[in-house]
This record gives sequence, structure tokens and C-alpha cells, in this order.
Amino acid sequence: MKQLVQNLKTGETVLEDVPAPQVRRGQVLIQTRRSLVSSGTERMLVEFGKANLIAKARQQPDKMKQVIAKIQSDGFLPTLEAVFRKLDQPLPLGYCNVGTVLAVGEGITDLRIGDRVASNGPHAEVVCVPRNLVVPVPDRVSDDKAAFTVMGAIGLQGIRLLTPTLGETVVVIGLGLIGLLTADLARLNGCRVIGLDIDEPRLQLARQRGILALQSGTDGDPVKAVLALTNGVGADGVLITASAKGDELVSQAARMSRKRGRVVLIGVVALTLNRAEFYEKELTFQVSCSYGPGRYDDAYEQQGHDYPLPFVRWTENRNFQTILQLIERGQLDVKSLITECIAFADYRKIYDTIAQGSKVGMASLMYYPESINLTPVTKLRDATYRASPGTVGLIGAGNFTAATLLPALKAAGATLKTIVSAGGLNAVLLAKKYGLSEATTDYRRILDDPGIDLCVITTRHDSHARLTIEALRAGKHVFVEKPLAICDEDVTQIVAAQQESGRLVMVGFNRRFSPYALKMKSLLGGDQSAEVPMNVIATINAGAIPATSWVHDRTVGGGRMLGEACHFVDLITFLTGSRVDRVCMNAMGKRPSETSDSASLLLRYENGSTGVINYFANGSKAYAKERIEVYSQERTLILDNFRSLTGYGVNNFSRLSGRQDKGHAEQMKRLIRHVRTGSAGADDALLIPFAEIINTTQTTLAALHSLREGCWIDVASIGAFRKTEPVQ
Repeated sequence: MKQLVQNLKTGETVLEDVPAPQVRRGQVLIQTRRSLVSSGTERMLVEFGKANLIAKARQQPDKMKQVIAKIQSDGFLPTLEAVFRKLDQPLPLGYCNVGTVLAVGEGITDLRIGDRVASNGPHAEVVCVPRNLVVPVPDRVSDDKAAFTVMGAIGLQGIRLLTPTLGETVVVIGLGLIGLLTADLARLNGCRVIGLDIDEPRLQLARQRGILALQSGTDGDPVKAVLALTNGVGADGVLITASAKGDELVSQAARMSRKRGRVVLIGVVALTLNRAEFYEKELTFQVSCSYGPGRYDDAYEQQGHDYPLPFVRWTENRNFQTILQLIERGQLDVKSLITECIAFADYRKIYDTIAQGSKVGMASLMYYPESINLTPVTKLRDATYRASPGTVGLIGAGNFTAATLLPALKAAGATLKTIVSAGGLNAVLLAKKYGLSEATTDYRRILDDPGIDLCVITTRHDSHARLTIEALRAGKHVFVEKPLAICDEDVTQIVAAQQESGRLVMVGFNRRFSPYALKMKSLLGGDQSAEVPMNVIATINAGAIPATSWVHDRTVGGGRMLGEACHFVDLITFLTGSRVDRVCMNAMGKRPSETSDSASLLLRYENGSTGVINYFANGSKAYAKERIEVYSQERTLILDNFRSLTGYGVNNFSRLSGRQDKGHAEQMKRLIRHVRTGSAGADDALLIPFAEIINTTQTTLAALHSLREGCWIDVASIGAFRKTEPVQ
């Protein structure tokens, strides 16, 4: 199938061949019939892409601050590479989709195959959309009209926040597509509507719809005009639906408002507010968030948990329904807004105009072919691909795969064949960039392919254990990004599957493969380090991530102790040459949760060593992210952010420094060599023993038990293992 994407590095709009997505639980698979081009949003993306690096930075000052902080922490070159990688990830375009249901995921009972639906799906021949973002289209509403559902809901949410009442005067600044729809909705609420814009054709269209339209600048001062039309009182409410780089529109809205008036921002403008303008009139200012309540809430959108109607009357889905009802009853005229309807394959007729900076029509629709390719696989390099030992298939095509794993695998000389992503687009883009022969949305293609030896898993944490077990049972070696498991019972099943298959299991505990960690190990005595107990302290200045992130969801991400602190359990295990025997965890707060991201883990090792992991999310970003301290035999080693290693009291060593290296490349090199030959060569011992992988997984799970129970926990109690039954 084909999908439209935007390259943020070059500004180019491209129609990509991608595999059709697979329907998932709680989602709806839709064959597109129409989609509406949002010229405002898509123009901004095109202009951003065509801007040079300095101009891009000026457009996003907050992101620039993050870049500066990362340079201070990680160094200039790693930061520059990260910025370029981010810009090299094309974005899917479009969010106004109408189509026919092809399949419904598990848990959906109110939609049937063949139903016509509207959604916020992108410009693509097939889309997979969560149920709460899909709404049935009434029989009397055509595809063309239904394509306005999402755009209308954006205006409707702004109206709901404004809470207009019958007879009030409402000003709409900006009479583009959303502005006209918003003005119509305000008029339907019994309001007198004044529209402001600089474009005469838009003003004429607004006047035809019963809106008092004034041309900003030409018709004089818009503030004076509004005050004159309201007998000096001012507007009851102002809706800003325009886009502007400055803050003049917000100032105008404040000055034309009546005392205690309301201003709602739907568009995109600078937000340097003049306090006096808002203070003197006691104005209310609010920013409208997209389609309504539920937007960007993972529980609502992705997990399908609806808000109870008696308490949240208007969700984004119910706003969709309202727009369709208004169109069906003929109260909201959208047909007159349609300027053109072109074939999807002729998308350049619209986007070339946008790229040139010219104005496109009010509403451009694209219609799609009835016959499409629904295969979940896109072949890219059939002619040149040859099976060889160590051939790799990747399940997951997210940021970590793109930024770290694929470059490391490529550098290790791995034979890369197939890559999987849920939507298909990321898989295709990465397959093209790194020379894989196949992109797909069906991970079973990898498990069923006898030519693939190693399965690399980089999906969300809750799927790691299941996919690892499936891959082992399919006879594949497995590399799984940490954590290996987020539930106690998964540990037993993984061990059983590995023991039965005899295949290699490797987890992305990369830090022990860093040249700095390897140097520390050698200075501490190499393999003889286990003979002398030592004290190790790992301080992780992790930084906060939003509380709404899936990482904090115990059933999906497992929390940062499971997902990230495991790195440092493994590193300390490597340095001490021993396994964790007992663990105790304490977290910040009076009633800390299992997913707390500011906690301390105390580790007791079998050889008497101790480890302390301070994992904190509340520190300054100006401070280094990771610091490892080792104390042993009157020697001290300090590893600072995997960029420098300093020794105190260590014979013939004082300092090692260079570029930041957390060991990803070295781990992949040894892994590929081992899969191909059965040995990692002279450094074979540096592949992580399976028993240590299981011990680290048990340790982080035991840490959560410790937090709940307020005591030390025996690591061997997690899963079906006991001290008398060590994992080999």
C-alpha cells in the first residue's frame, strides 16, 4: 500500500510503498476512501523541513535548550548525531480520514466489516486507528462531507471551551478552513459572529455564510472596528484560529474583548502575554487541545478507556459524532468549502503548491483507489539478498532501533534481512536506509523464516517475554532490549523455553561492553575480581519523563526500575564477578509506587560485595547522567558518564578519556560473531552468561517486592528457582 510522508530534513513530501498494518486489539483497520488536506498544519511541516539547521533551531527554542544541555552532558558529536537522526525520521501526513472497515481488533463489538467510518488516520491507503478515534458515518453523509469530521471537531472543541451563549458577540481571528468551521459553529450557538482575515477570497466566502467579515489592516484597526460594532463594550469571546509567529493576535484579542471576556487559542501563535491587557479586564485565556477531552491520553486513545458521559459530556469521539450529526441535518455546510478533489496518486498537485509557498484551495480532498495491495510485506532487495549464518530479523523499528541498534549491527557486519513495525512506515524507511530486503507488519514472518538465525526484539516492555519465548520456540537466537521480563512468572517460562531450545538469549545490557567498563574490570583484576569483595556505587541522574508515559504503566512499561535500573545491576554484577544474593529498595515519597523513578537499590552479592544504585529523576540536567564509583583494596575508580575513567591509588593508571561509549557497538560485534561461529573469540567470556541475565531480571523484580514489603528479599525467590537449583 502507499502512504504520504514528510521529510523534516529536506522538506520533501514523498509517497512511500509500505506494508499494510495489522489490526491489533482495540483498533480498527480501515481502507481509505477520502482524506482532507490540512493546508495550515502541513504547510508548517513543509516550511520547517525546508529551513536550514539554524532556522529550525530558532523555530524551536525549547528544543534548542535541550540540545545545549545534551552537549554539556554527552558531548558535541553524539548530540549532533542525535539531532540529525531525529530530523531524518519522516512524519506521516494527514489526520482527516474516511474509509471502510476492513477488520476490527479484539474487544470491539460495535463496528462491523464494511462500515463507513471517519477517523484521524493519516493519508494512506490503509490505516489502523484506535476505536475511540473512529466514528461511524451516517448513511446520508457522503465521503466528501465526512472528511471534515476531524477538522470540524477542532473548531467545536474551541467553541465548547468558549461556552458561548445566545446573543453574544464572538470574534474569529483567521478565516481559513478551521476558522470558517468555527465561525459557523458559533453562529449555530446563536451568536453574532465577526470574522477577521487579510485574504479577500476568504472574507467573501465568510460573508456568504452570514458572517460579518472584516479585512484586517485594510478596513482599519480591527480592535476599533470590533469596539464600534459592540457599542464600545467589546466582544464576549474571541477565538484565534490563525497561525502567526508573533504575539500581536493575542494582544488584539485582549484589546477587543469586553471586561471579563474569554479568549480561546485554537491556532498557533507566540504566547508572550501582556499582563496589563489581561489584568485590567480580568480576561480568561485558554488554549484548546485538538479534538477534545481524551486527546493525548494514552488510556483513552490507545487503551480504549472511555470517559463516563455523565462526568465528561464531550470527549473527542463524541465531538466527532456531533460534527457528523450537524452535517447530516444540513446545519453545517461543508460542501461549499470543497475546492478540489484529486486522486491520491496526484498528491503533488497540492503539495507542490504548498512547498512553493502559494495558497491552496480552502479544502482539498484526495480520493483513493478501490483496489489496493493489502500484503503485510514490502520486498526491497530480493535480487541481492543471500542467506548466511547470523542473518538478523528485527521486531521493532522505534527510535532506539534506528539510532543505536541498526548502526551497531551494520558496523558489526550483520546480515540484515527483515524488519517489523506496527504501522509499516518506520520499517520501510529503516529497511531502505540500512539495506534490509524486507519490511513487514507481521512479526511471524521472522519466526517462520528458516533463513533468519537471530531475532532482535525492541518492542514495548510488556511484549518482551512473550516474543522471546515465541522466538526461542521457533528455534531462533534472541537479542531482546531490556528488560527481559516485567512479571515474576515470565522468568520461569523464559528459562524453560531457553533450556528446551538451547538457543542463545542476550539482553541489551550494553554497559559492561563499554571500553571504560572493560578497563575497570581489568584494573580490578579481570576474572579474578570475584575473589575480593568490593563496594560499587552507581548514581544515575536519569531526568524526569512525563507521568503519562507508557514507561510508568506497571503492566506495559513496568516502571524505570525494571526498564532502566537493570542496566546497572548487570554492570555491577560484571565488575564484582558475582551474582546478586539479596536486594532492598527504598523510593522517594511517603507512599512510593512500584513505578517510582527516584529510588535507591541496595545489592548484596554472593561474594560479599555490595552495590548501591541511586536512580534519581529529580536532579539537574547540567549534572552528568551516569557516574560509577568502585572502592576496592585502597583503590578507587570513578567512571564519569562513560566519557572518562579516573583512577586513584591504581598502579600505572590515572585516567582514560574520549568520546562517550556505552558499549552498544562492541556488544553487537561480539553477539554477531557468536551467532555465526558459536564463539565470541578470545573475549567469549564477555558475552553475558544466561545465569547472570536471569539473576539481573530476578533482582529488579525482587526490588519491587522489597518496596512493597519493606524488607530485604532473596533474589532466588523470584520465579521457580532456589539457591540449591542454580540456573546454568
